[in-house]
Amino acid sequence: MKINLKRIDEDYHFELKNERGHVTYIDSKAAVGGHDLAPSPMEYVLMGVAGCSSIDIISILKKQRQEITSYNVEVIGHREKVGDATPFQLIEVIVYLEGTIAPAKAKKAAQLSFEKYCSVSKTLEPTATIAFKVVVNKEEV
Repeated sequence: MKINLKRIDEDYHFELKNERGHVTYIDSKAAVGGHDLAPSPMEYVLMGVAGCSSIDIISILKKQRQEITSYNVEVIGHREKVGDATPFQLIEVIVYLEGTIAPAKAKKAAQLSFEKYCSVSKTLEPTATIAFKVVVNKEEV
């Protein structure tokens, strides 16, 4: 896996491209000298958690023939100062599903993702606690 980064302006706006040619951008908030034209690197970390776990959860539920009509995830990152950095200490994930879905299957799919399959979560596991909740048809399971 390889990513190339190219600086776009004189500050912190960057273009990133993967080996398959997909392009995205990173910037920083104006408060720290950026132009706020794209998500920050730490926001991309949270997006990675959301995307990776979602691929797992949907894949598991599809194999179990669960019918998902709506799928949304909210990820909240809590950071604490450690030396000069502010890494995530806690990442809260709330998975919202709607459809003909057995609540126990949805909860198990999320548990398998966060505890076994999601490479992003497993990468963060040594330094951040990842807590998750599953809500099926507006009821937490």
